[in-house]
Amino acid sequence: MARKPLDYDQLNENVKKVQYAVRGELYLRASELQKEGKKIIFTNVGNPHALGQKPLTFPRQVVALCQAPFLLDDPNVGLMFPADAIARAKHYLSLAPGGLGAYSDSRGIPGIRKEVADFIQRRDGYPSDPELIYLTDGASKGVMQMLNAIIRNERDGILVPVPQYPLYSAAISLFGGSLVPYYLEEEANWGLDFVNIRQTVAEARSKGITVRAMVIINPGNPTGQCLSEANIKELLQFCYHENLALLADEVYQQNIYQDERPFISARKVLFDMGPPLSREVQLVSFHTVSKGFWGECGQRGGYFEMTNLPPKTVDEIYKVASIALSPNVPGQIFMGVMVNPPKPGDNSYLKFAAESKSILESMRRRARMMTDGFNSCRNIVCNFTEGAMYSFPQIRLPPRAIEAAKRAGKAPDVFYCLKLLEATGISTVPGSGFGQKEGVFHLRTTILPAEEDFPAIISSFKKFNDSFMDQYEGYSRM
Repeated sequence: MARKPLDYDQLNENVKKVQYAVRGELYLRASELQKEGKKIIFTNVGNPHALGQKPLTFPRQVVALCQAPFLLDDPNVGLMFPADAIARAKHYLSLAPGGLGAYSDSRGIPGIRKEVADFIQRRDGYPSDPELIYLTDGASKGVMQMLNAIIRNERDGILVPVPQYPLYSAAISLFGGSLVPYYLEEEANWGLDFVNIRQTVAEARSKGITVRAMVIINPGNPTGQCLSEANIKELLQFCYHENLALLADEVYQQNIYQDERPFISARKVLFDMGPPLSREVQLVSFHTVSKGFWGECGQRGGYFEMTNLPPKTVDEIYKVASIALSPNVPGQIFMGVMVNPPKPGDNSYLKFAAESKSILESMRRRARMMTDGFNSCRNIVCNFTEGAMYSFPQIRLPPRAIEAAKRAGKAPDVFYCLKLLEATGISTVPGSGFGQKEGVFHLRTTILPAEEDFPAIISSFKKFNDSFMDQYEGYSRM
């Protein structure tokens, strides 16, 4: 019988190569257990509202009015909504004459791109051009758009930090390129080692790979570190000397849990350095409404900004964006409100500021609780979560556990995480899903469960870990 086009063995091989651990084996098993009635704590994905974080009031009010503009005609609208939310909804509806049900410009609504440009100028101290800002369905779509433009064939390499967020490895596989991993140094708080990075590039080139771009994730996912200004300067010098485009994933820029290394954008550092770098280094920066203290993952609002890309390249990227006709319009409005929030003196300012502060302060406490909790466990070491939404502890697995995993046909950290899931209902992601050095094992968990649940989660984890180590180290603790 003739093979059919969509039979598995007839599919595009690049599709079959894609691996995405965040929704992989552990997640599927957790979903099965949930259907069987087991309580599951999904810490596998940075999805704040799914773990109980309340939406910020003001952006939801604005989008509600935009979605149902007839409410603006109700004589009692002022009793239900504050005046600044009403004014903002009218502002966005004036920018989108067809309302939220109509396509926008393929690059996003021009007035909202201007709001993003103003935000970037306030943040960095340098003007930003709205024509070089494209709104996207979450940051992921923008990352995929740029990787698709950069990767020409399997000999094109993209430098990606390892451990890495698997969007990058998955997209590089899908577009038929080569992932060139550069390892972050766990002992140096997941810092950059440029001797190692230069060696990695030289090795890739010796194999016939053209290294074309470098990815940075700052703050780090899954590793939670914040890059210093000196680190970013060195990165930009490296990209300049090696002729690499820099893709700066800065989606966690609001999630900072220490004061020593505040977030500083790659774009600001680049312009601070001045010519020739500030005119030569090609930079694409990404941001989203899904993270920060917003956590609006399901709204799919994001943007990317292009720096030092030639006009003809920008035209080609516009052409490809046009295939999808329009990024989703409600997501664009969320982005507009995020970059242009209520200001002091506005009706909603005090409430918005209190809600934002409460979420960020709780995240800061949870980052500390999670790190301390892991470091109190046997055979586990964990760097402090300086930023983002994750802890990435190293699990020092006994040799007998590694042997048991091999017998079960599992990677050792997958074996550990599955046992953890079955025993406690805590759904994590094994470190092998992000990449790690040979013979070293990790897991990633978010810091997003409700703060009041933390003591019970950490206690449950610790009890499981003690029992696991007792079983595979072959002795009991007295």
